[in-house]
Amino acid sequence: MSKKVIGHLILCCIFVLAGCAAIRQEQPRNPSEPFEDEFIIVRASQWDTIPYLAEIFLHDRSKDWMIRECNGLEQSEPGQGLAIPMKPFAFGGLTAEGYQTVPILSYHKFSKDRSDKLTVTEAAFKAQMEYLRKNDYRVISAEQFIAFLDFKDQIPKKSVVITADDGWDSFYDIAFPILKEYGFPATLFIYTDFIGTNHAVSWEQLEIMSKQGLDIQCKSKSHRNLAVLKKNESPKAYREEVEKEISFPTQLIAEKLGKKCSLFAYPYGESNSFIAETLKKYGYRAGFTLTGGDNPFFVGNYMIHRYPIYGQHELEEFKNNLAVFREENLK
Repeated sequence: MSKKVIGHLILCCIFVLAGCAAIRQEQPRNPSEPFEDEFIIVRASQWDTIPYLAEIFLHDRSKDWMIRECNGLEQSEPGQGLAIPMKPFAFGGLTAEGYQTVPILSYHKFSKDRSDKLTVTEAAFKAQMEYLRKNDYRVISAEQFIAFLDFKDQIPKKSVVITADDGWDSFYDIAFPILKEYGFPATLFIYTDFIGTNHAVSWEQLEIMSKQGLDIQCKSKSHRNLAVLKKNESPKAYREEVEKEISFPTQLIAEKLGKKCSLFAYPYGESNSFIAETLKKYGYRAGFTLTGGDNPFFVGNYMIHRYPIYGQHELEEFKNNLAVFREENLK
């Protein structure tokens, strides 16, 4: 059964559960008493901001979104009763109206003042990050997104993932400082033959960024198109090359950075079933394309969509890549 069919079945179940909830008899409860080990009911004082409650009960101020989304509010009022969710309460981002989808953005090069198809200016990148911040998008890590796909965790309704490809030195000089300024996590997919060459980051720079929270992942050894046989390449030689393109950088990144890679970006965004099976063999949990599109929980783990962000994009075009919900007509 496909993930999409499963998604439709779960949406149908939501209607049934909603009906059951409507007839449940509410019993008086004591404040701060656990509700079936899933919620704690509290009455907010005049000093209890939602981030403060998240810090006290969830031990993480950044999880304030869980309290907001659980109670359907942005701010609490003194004397207001609030449910504090002690565990995820909405796997898959499913509602009676539709389902959550997660936009994943893909960047390549950056420049102080020059733009082209693959190069985004510093000012444009900062404006895009500022737009995410001001419009209440939550930038999550790629690992958090995979946990969402695997139904292991819940993520904010307006989640976005930021990725960059190849390992250009301009990522270190321009993009990474801006990401740190905003406190946004990101994933950098590198192809290892490029590292340390002209206009690429060094292994030392990768180590610095990794220690400061950047997620380093793999994009093959040489950046050849893994989905296409070279001229006069035999099927046997092709299979051996694909294995080498995946296994060699996996080992090298582990040696250089002490990092076990689990996410893979396909060179040129192209893949096939043999590549996916080889990724699984080496412990990869997901593969990322360069095809724009939705990423609901039922998207295939080895065909995840990413929106390429080009240097010619105006801010209005950037906004078009940020859909976080799709309505679903079950009739």
